[in-house]
Amino acid sequence: MAIRKRKHKVVFGFLGSTMDAVSRRRGKYEKRWQRWRPTVSIAQHPEAFPVDRLVLLYNPQDRELADEVIADIGDVAPKLQVDLQQLDFDAPWDLHKVFPKLYQFIDGYPFDTEKEEYFFHITTGSHIQQISIFLSVGARYFPGKLLQTAPSRDHEGGSKVEVIDLDNAPRSVAEIFSQSRKRDTDYLKSGIDTRNADFNQLIKQIETVAIRTRAPILITGPTGAGKSRLGSRIYELKRKRQDVKGAFVEVNCATLRGDNAMSALFGHRKGAFTGAVEKRDGLLKEADGGVLFLDEIGELPLDEQAMLLRAIEDKRFFPLGADKEENSDFQLIAGTNRDLRKDVIDGRFREDLFSRINLWTYRLPGLAERHEDIEPNLDYELQRFERENGIRVRFSQESRKRYLKFACSLSALWKGNFRDLNASVTRMATLAEAGEIDVALVESEMERLGYLWGMELRSTTQQVEAILLENLLSPEQIEEMDHLDQVQLEAVVRACRDSSSAAEAGRRLFAASRLKKRRLNDSQRVAAILDKYGLHFDQIKNAW
Repeated sequence: MAIRKRKHKVVFGFLGSTMDAVSRRRGKYEKRWQRWRPTVSIAQHPEAFPVDRLVLLYNPQDRELADEVIADIGDVAPKLQVDLQQLDFDAPWDLHKVFPKLYQFIDGYPFDTEKEEYFFHITTGSHIQQISIFLSVGARYFPGKLLQTAPSRDHEGGSKVEVIDLDNAPRSVAEIFSQSRKRDTDYLKSGIDTRNADFNQLIKQIETVAIRTRAPILITGPTGAGKSRLGSRIYELKRKRQDVKGAFVEVNCATLRGDNAMSALFGHRKGAFTGAVEKRDGLLKEADGGVLFLDEIGELPLDEQAMLLRAIEDKRFFPLGADKEENSDFQLIAGTNRDLRKDVIDGRFREDLFSRINLWTYRLPGLAERHEDIEPNLDYELQRFERENGIRVRFSQESRKRYLKFACSLSALWKGNFRDLNASVTRMATLAEAGEIDVALVESEMERLGYLWGMELRSTTQQVEAILLENLLSPEQIEEMDHLDQVQLEAVVRACRDSSSAAEAGRRLFAASRLKKRRLNDSQRVAAILDKYGLHFDQIKNAW
């Protein structure tokens, strides 16, 4: 079997102008081996960490010190090759100068990862140079690992060496970042332990975008899906991380019309229109340094859309009636329940503004699309009721089961989404005797919600669908069904309901195709479809 050849270890590092230096005073120079010097210490571990080559980066004014360090390394490890690389860091404490120069050096270096293993010594250099090293290794510009040296506590002049692999960071470090990330995403979800995988992935990406950019964010979704709350949470997260210092300013664009719209957004000077008795700063100015949340941005008039576009791009705008521009550096978060793509085609929304705010677009699903999250949101609403009213309210075991079965069925339309759920919990909790929501309260609340959603006005087809999903199939079966299968099964159930036998139902369903068959098997074709879901004809007839 062939013996695998060891890769050569190559260490890069800055010459330590202070820590690597030695005193020229008589007596002290001879005692330099009793003092720890980080660059020399790299060569002092031939068994634990054998180094084949050292790439030493130094400033021109430190050439004499570099020669001394090379000579001392030669005494410790004669076979160690030292490659001197002169880099002129005229401002070693300026990140804007240090990092580009280091990056340029790394980018032009002839690395050979097939034959060599690379390390960057992070112990020496200015703090800015050390930060630049960390960034280069962490971003994989430098194809290697970090190396740290330190004086040994065992004896004078001794040292120890440690390799830091950022790809396999110490567990404690990885857990800190993981927990921090989880706290941020939990914060955006108001601490609700949501279970819908798609929604959780959506929030995770929003968290990433929120902390890395100040570009506009567009949040779409039905009314009551939580757009406004998410917008304020994004702001609070950015403020907690000190990414913004200004205020969170929110307005519903559906309330803005005429001069009021222009004045509310951009402000006005005194006398700009009738009733403008004094100068007013608009919402854009109030949001300077912070976040402006424009809810229902699709309702904004076209003239205001044009001015908003310039304010987003140039951070400048004219207040109403003014001849001097104002400045405001804000981040825009917009919300809408409209399809802005269609509004652009219909001329209701400016295409250039849509293109500008459409960089990061996220659709919040409605509550009816997130059945897995109804239960944790139910608990959240109970906890909120307790915080706001000082009253602890809980469901009985049977009432909770009954409410969740209804809430997760397609009979529950949740037209107002989380607003409906909040109102529903508030009503039941307020009426609960001795802090317990019983089955009677749940039944009453179901009737109220059914009335609010107009369930008594639903068509016969919708009623059949409700009975199908609630009485015939389990929630798990419903979740796993494709929409096409659901439509087919609904048609079969309706036919069975209106027929005296499975054969008659088959004749209704297969009126065209049955004529092309030599042997008629209408009842068998119906039975085959029902059998896929564990159903049979008599079971459906008995459900009505």
